[in-house]
Order: sequence, then C-alpha cells, then structure tokens
Amino acid sequence: MSRSPSDTSGARLASAAGVAEVQDALRERGFDAWLIYDFKDRNPIGRSLLGLEWTTRRGFALVPAEGSPRLLIHAIEHSSWRHLDWPRRSYSSRQGMERELRELLKGHGRVATETSPRSNVPYLDLLPAGIRDVILDTGAELHSSGDLVSTFYAVWTPEQREEHGRASEIVKTVARDAFARAASHVVQGRRITEGGLATWIRHELRRRGLPDQTDCIVAIGPTAADPHYDPGEVGESIDAGDLLLIDLWGAFHEDSVPADQTWMGYLGAELPSRIGELWTTVKAARDGVVSSLRERYARGETIRGFEADDVARKIIADAGYGEYFIHRTGHSIDRDIHGRGPNLDNLETRDDRVLVPGVGFSVEPGIYIAGEVGLRTEINVHMGPNGPEVTVAKPQQDVFLLLDG
Repeated sequence: MSRSPSDTSGARLASAAGVAEVQDALRERGFDAWLIYDFKDRNPIGRSLLGLEWTTRRGFALVPAEGSPRLLIHAIEHSSWRHLDWPRRSYSSRQGMERELRELLKGHGRVATETSPRSNVPYLDLLPAGIRDVILDTGAELHSSGDLVSTFYAVWTPEQREEHGRASEIVKTVARDAFARAASHVVQGRRITEGGLATWIRHELRRRGLPDQTDCIVAIGPTAADPHYDPGEVGESIDAGDLLLIDLWGAFHEDSVPADQTWMGYLGAELPSRIGELWTTVKAARDGVVSSLRERYARGETIRGFEADDVARKIIADAGYGEYFIHRTGHSIDRDIHGRGPNLDNLETRDDRVLVPGVGFSVEPGIYIAGEVGLRTEINVHMGPNGPEVTVAKPQQDVFLLLDG
C-alpha cells in the first residue's frame, strides 16, 4: 500500500523554481549533484524537501547541478512519488537497485548527501552505513549536504519569523507570570512544587496560543544542576531562598518556529554573591556570542557554528567554570525545537556548518555544579537580512528578585 501526499506546496523540490535554486547552490559549492535517500521516514529532511508523505521501500532522488532531476524508486511505489514530474527508473530486486543506482550516478563525481564525517553532526548523519557502501561502490565521492540543508530546509520564511516573534513574547510573559505565581505561593505560605508549576506553565502556553511542541523545565538550585531535569508531577518544593530556573518553549502550529527561552529568579530580596558571580559569567557568555556574531557579520565574515560555541566556552573557562559548562552553547531551531540547521557546538560535536542567512538558533550558556546549583540564560537568534537578531525584546539582564525584604 502507498499514499500520495495531500499537500506539496511547501516542498522546495516539488517546483521548477525550487529545483533551479538548488542547482545554483550546487554549482556554487562545486557539487555535481545532491542525492537524497530515504527509507521509511529515516530522512525527514529529504521527505520535506520532496513532499513525500508515506513510503515503505528505499528511494533515491538525484538533483544534478545541470540537467533534469531523476528518481530511482521501487516498482510498487510510483503512486507515492507521482507529484514529482521527473524522469524515473524503478527496481524490484536488490540487485536491480544496485544496478540502477550505478546508472543514476554515472558521471557524477562530487555528490552531496545527508551524511556527516565521523558523525560530527548527528542531526545530519542520516545515511545508513550499508547504503553508503552501496553508493561508494558506484564510484561517487560523498560529501555532507549540511550547508544545503541549512539553506533549503532550516531557513525561516518571513511568516515563520513573524510568528516566532509573537511566540517569543508569549513565552516571555508566561515565564514572568510563573515567577510571580511561585512568589505568591511562598508569601502566602501555600506549597508549590516544581512539577506543579511546570503543569501550570504548559497549560498557560497552550491557553495563550502555543499548543505545538509545548513543554518546560522547572528546577530549583540543586536540581537545576541537571540541565534536562524532569520533576515529574511533583518534584521539590519551591521555597524562600531558592534559585528558580524556568526553561519553556512552544509554537503556534507544526509549521511555525518555536520560541525557546530560559529565565532565572531568586526567592528573596537580595541575590547571594555566589549566585551573582555565576549569573554574571553566563550572561557575559551569552552577550559575548551575540556581540561576536554581529561584529563578524559587519565585517562580512563567514561564521560557523563551532566558532560561536568557542566564544561562550572561553568566557566561562576564563572565569574558572569551564568544567561546569557541559553542553553546547546552542541548538538549531527551525520548525522543530531542535532543528536540522547549524548548532553552536564545538563540545558534543564540531558543527562546521555556516550560519547562513535565515537560520535560527538558541544561545544558552550554563553552569552546572552537581549537588549545589545550576543556572543558565537562553535567548533565540535569527540570522536576519540585516544581521543577527535577538528575537525577544529586552532579554534578562539580572536574576529576578521575587520577594521583598
């Protein structure tokens, strides 16, 4: 059985104009072709670009730098690909697939595909080792399609940028209201827990218009030392004297870009000096990344994801807390909260993809000292037409003091 897609309007490669744009990019980068492989939704990037809805067999789409795109698909799945008016060949046997693949790639030396050397970018490493062997046997030379994916999949449309901006203000307002709710409970002597506040935040995000990819992390000082802490339904009590981390995110619908922010509050009237020192460090790292991006953009320099991570990591290391910054500086954001574009990462991986115009990502340095405290600050940045844009108005400058003296 197979089903054809019901709507291919957003599929870049389903239009002649989209194919022409991709071919221009292939020639600019010195590629002979882009080979997109998929088997049962293992390559969501390719499926989105091609407008595929549902397949059960191995399929190949080749977009050459010159000439017409072509397909190699299984004999039973023509219906799933019928929206693409491209020349096609089919196979039914494994041997037939290998024979036809060799013919498909004949004359194409430098071929881009969804692979990553040494899996440096796991979000992009979507080509199984076995099928990679089959492709290499044809004589093709495989290269990462990373910058192509950024340009044609991860970039935001003007509509997505506008919706993300509105989502950012909703997320910010819910965060501030959540801090006020926690403080009110403490002042009134009513118990409120991490899990209880998290449930309230999720409800409010949905109620205020962000039902897609909605979630949050709520953690007090020691539990926040686990960056992906989950309190469950209850968790720890939030009390006077606690440092409170709230990380929250959500989007309007599945095709809009989520907003993802982290804010810090202190249940007291005066911030302890230790917390103040840590906050000053992570804020300097956050702002240092944004300043570096803007300065390098103004000079017309190419900026890669790992270089932005290096900026934040050096600031935190120079302050003496390098060993406590245990995750990348930022993740890609596109229609997914953790997108397929370039990450700000030279720790977990080495993301050497270019921060091309139109992509977006988080900037979220943190310090996590097990058994003591965890804190971070998080904003989102879009590489706009006039350079890097912080997408939320008035990012946090100081830890919020939530109780009067």
